[in-house]
Amino acid sequence: MTETRFSFDPSDPALLADPYKVFARLRAEDPVHWTDHGFWVATRHEDVRAVIMDRERFGQGDFVRNIQLFYGPDFDVLAHPSYRWLSEIFVFQDPPRHTRLRGLVTQALTARRVAAMRPRVQEICDGLIDELAPRGHMDAIHDFAYRLPTRVMCDMLGISDAEAPPAVLEQLNQAIAEAFLVFGMEALPPEILARADRQMLFMEDFFGQIFANRRANPQDDLATDLVNARDGNSALTNREVVTVAIGLFGAGFETTAHMIGNGLLSFGRNPAEWARLVAEPELARNASDEVLRFESSLIATYRTALTDADIAGTPIKAGQRVLCLLGAGNRDPQAFSEPNRFDIGRTDATRHLSFGGGIHFCVGAQLARLEGEIAFETLARRLPGLVANPATPAWREGLLFRGMSALPASW
Repeated sequence: MTETRFSFDPSDPALLADPYKVFARLRAEDPVHWTDHGFWVATRHEDVRAVIMDRERFGQGDFVRNIQLFYGPDFDVLAHPSYRWLSEIFVFQDPPRHTRLRGLVTQALTARRVAAMRPRVQEICDGLIDELAPRGHMDAIHDFAYRLPTRVMCDMLGISDAEAPPAVLEQLNQAIAEAFLVFGMEALPPEILARADRQMLFMEDFFGQIFANRRANPQDDLATDLVNARDGNSALTNREVVTVAIGLFGAGFETTAHMIGNGLLSFGRNPAEWARLVAEPELARNASDEVLRFESSLIATYRTALTDADIAGTPIKAGQRVLCLLGAGNRDPQAFSEPNRFDIGRTDATRHLSFGGGIHFCVGAQLARLEGEIAFETLARRLPGLVANPATPAWREGLLFRGMSALPASW
């Protein structure tokens, strides 16, 4: 009997439930894998890192064509607000446009600004725990992991309680969760895509009003700094500043919220590591990197071959897409000893690939690490009996962002 050829399928429910078995098989049997869906998959740490660092041979390529791989050549990509926004964020741009946009953003989102946020992040974290502690239980995703980065980003942007009361914050959380489904690796059903489009229009209107207010009434906040950022005579247009704000808000929400949720699940499954963190809270910063390595909230990222190239000797034709499995590289035994063991004292945890690399290295990495450090240290200190270990985690659909829709926890 002839064995059926294995082909990576990003929509396989078994893959979404536990991707690491598939990743291990690919690394061992076919580390640079051609799928039946028409793209390559790279899985080894060395290969993934080489691709995401190589700005000369691998970039973002033709955005419209890349999306049409899933929907077909007649799909009008840019007619959908969610995909139009996605096409315009600097993450999906190649130089020189990427260089200009990222440069203007980093002028505003400085390392000094992020470092200065530490006391405020601590205050927000403590406030959430003050509210939750007497209950003895929570949905760790909705009650804590979603709320922390949302409030932190609102604070950085200078969005006041009057501009975003609790009901609006909840609507923003829902909008981001639904609009960001366009980051997936498959065609969305029409009703889901229509919902993503509506939510994107809501966010464009919300942030458009915020920036209109800052142009009229400047403040000492990130929103005003984004409006004022300059590269010679170049500044962010109204459209660009709204696009950037949604990207920063959404990326902070998706990656940071799910880093916290995935971390609490990992601690729940490894109670000795939680006890270790309770006893040694100074490990919290390293623990956030180990969470990102062990159960990354960003599983994969795409690149397109800008010219004929190769990955570890496998020829890649110009225009072909490469799915770089960051989560597979993070569990590569050639890069990490005992990679399937969750170890918050791991000395090389920062070598994970979860923030990407090269010119597309995550612009919010410093903020994500700060929020993760403070969240894990504060939870361990104030709720040392916390346990989150459901028999069947409620993983969200879609492979690129890995996180749960709910996570019951108690103490």
